[in-house]
Amino acid sequence: AVVSTQSTGIRQKIRDVMSELELCNRQLNCNLDVIHLPKSIDVPTLEKNCGEIMVRARDHFSQLKEIVPEDQYYKYHDFWKSIAQSLVSKMALLHFLSHYALLEKETASNLLGVSDDVKQFHLPLEDYLIGLLFMCSELARFAVNRVTAKDYTTPLKIASFVKELESGFRLLNLKNDFLRKRYDTLKYDVKKIEEVVYDLTLRGLNGS
Repeated sequence: AVVSTQSTGIRQKIRDVMSELELCNRQLNCNLDVIHLPKSIDVPTLEKNCGEIMVRARDHFSQLKEIVPEDQYYKYHDFWKSIAQSLVSKMALLHFLSHYALLEKETASNLLGVSDDVKQFHLPLEDYLIGLLFMCSELARFAVNRVTAKDYTTPLKIASFVKELESGFRLLNLKNDFLRKRYDTLKYDVKKIEEVVYDLTLRGLNGS
């Protein structure tokens, strides 16, 4: 009964922190949604605004680390795995906008303020990979909207980046069911981006 009461207390504390993390996630959504408008993107301002929100998210993950007993990480992991995946996708998208490069797992862990050591409170590889796949769907939408904004260069960079990422995923043995389903979605995202590039090529707008 004592164990059950302790477990109930831990769950309630986690829920309280999760409500704050969900708020951070919604605020990041609002900030990043501007990239889909047909106008130029102010990346430095996006980085500043999203960076401030991520500092708060990091603090909330620190709270989770304090709440969850070290040896019970996976007992409670389901509470925050979706939000971790979503935050990774947004961090990865912002990193792409800034550097046209992949957000490494270690960097994602650091931004969340969690360990890369699986024996501690960490970011599991599956959560990181699912976050990257969510980002690819957002990039497919972004590629279409960049053409509307008469930006014909960014879709080519997106196509190159996502194809390279897909090649990497092909080398993995995906045992997680949800991860496999998201990987199937990546194939559609690649096709969508290729169609955008093909259309630009037909119109002589692909820079070649």
